Amino acid sequence: MESRVGRHGNLLAVSDLHIGYPENRALVERMRPESDDDWLLVAGDVSETVADIRWALTTLADRFAKVVWVPGNHELWTHPSETVPYKGVERYDHLVEVCRELGVVTPEDPYPLWEGPGGPVVIAPLFLLYDYSFLPEGCATKAEGLEYAHGTGVVCTDEHMLYPDPYPSREAWCRARVAETERRLAELPPDLPKVLVNHYPLDRHPTDVLWYPEFAMWCGTELTADWHRRFNVEVMVYGHLHIPRTTWLDGVRFEEVSVGYPREWRPRPEPPGRLRRILPMEVGAGDRGTAPGSGRGRGGARP
Repeated sequence: MESRVGRHGNLLAVSDLHIGYPENRALVERMRPESDDDWLLVAGDVSETVADIRWALTTLADRFAKVVWVPGNHELWTHPSETVPYKGVERYDHLVEVCRELGVVTPEDPYPLWEGPGGPVVIAPLFLLYDYSFLPEGCATKAEGLEYAHGTGVVCTDEHMLYPDPYPSREAWCRARVAETERRLAELPPDLPKVLVNHYPLDRHPTDVLWYPEFAMWCGTELTADWHRRFNVEVMVYGHLHIPRTTWLDGVRFEEVSVGYPREWRPRPEPPGRLRRILPMEVGAGDRGTAPGSGRGRGGARP
């Protein structure tokens, strides 16, 4: 565990920047810390190309005292526009090396200790993927779930662009990541609170508001459903759903911090690209799941 003192700043978070959209790139260009001690958690889906990811993380790392990044599914795609020819684990490892060049913390690095307001807490960036265990109602297997999803036309683009090489499947890669991450978390002091950062929620409950419930298959794993209780979690930070809101489960705060696509954030009343303050907790940070403009999202065909 790495320690760095930032006693007067804020612990901020954002995800799903999707800077392939010019409007979203402009949002990143305008992002600034509130103080020199602010840290920023980036919970995945910066973009699909290494060049874009490097630009965004360079921009943010130059402004914030520390940036912590976890991969989303879009970073792991082997996209037709990508010039870096890596797939699966090799692609992920390459992105980790890019982050290390920039001084950005990844899931492969020692977990930093936040000692600012609301701390001390361990910041644990996670890379867990999903294993198709969030099945649609009435489906008992991955095959049944995928058949149902194809019947509705709601199929994640991961099925075509996210390669698990050298693992035989995405769920096999997920289970390997879960096992290794569980080991690392179990080694942390149990009395020290944690902020867990992952692209996907650790529990299925945030997917209950999806317009298309079958999209939940690409949103996490039941293997982590008790982690918020087991590991003394203060806050669970995630993205992916494009439904920015706060929920609570067993007294633990879950924060979805995504920006999303322009068509999603334009109708919302709050300013786009606002960084969510994780610590100290925002005053009145209740369940924003039904707030105007923050309701249902994601789960459309080939998101």
